[in-house]
Amino acid sequence: MGSFLGAGFAGLGSGLSLIVAIGAQNAFVLRQGLRREHVFWICLLCALSDAALISLGVVGLGAVVEAAPAAIEVLRWAGVAFLGVYACFALRRAVRASSMTVNDGPSLALGAALAQAAAFTFLNPHVYLDTVLFLGSLANTHGPVLCWVFAAGATLGSFLWFFSLGYGARALTPLFAKPLAWRILDVLIAAVMAVLAISLVLTPLTGG
Repeated sequence: MGSFLGAGFAGLGSGLSLIVAIGAQNAFVLRQGLRREHVFWICLLCALSDAALISLGVVGLGAVVEAAPAAIEVLRWAGVAFLGVYACFALRRAVRASSMTVNDGPSLALGAALAQAAAFTFLNPHVYLDTVLFLGSLANTHGPVLCWVFAAGATLGSFLWFFSLGYGARALTPLFAKPLAWRILDVLIAAVMAVLAISLVLTPLTGG
């Protein structure tokens, strides 16, 4: 039992250490949480995506990712383009004369919201290095049985984080009743997206 708990907590800690950070995906979940738009489905998609990628790492796909630098490069530049475009949209929202409050502004359809969440997830090449390669490799150090306990712990971390972020954003609703707060958030989101896009351009992606 101790070994099972140890592997589970190791997975939980490792998973949280990778996803609890300012990033494009988290910024999108936060914004949708504040808007209260499709929060459950977006959080579920993000968490299940992590679960699937971690599982692929456990079954050995990490070696494929490590041996396919060309595919990672394609994702790298697709991610740069997507983040750059989204940064421009966020900046445009921030400078509009009629900045929105929580209940104003056009709503995203469920399909569009899920498509954007998926793009933030799968067009980020680092997600494959972090989940498939890094977490998959760590999981496999625990042996053929406990590797899945580790993976379950890491997956639990993803579920806890995304649903806490998505629904916890509602506590900030009084602050975001002011248009200025939305402008500041969109400026920060634009800055995060731009920095991430630049980092993808400047930083070689390796699994080492």
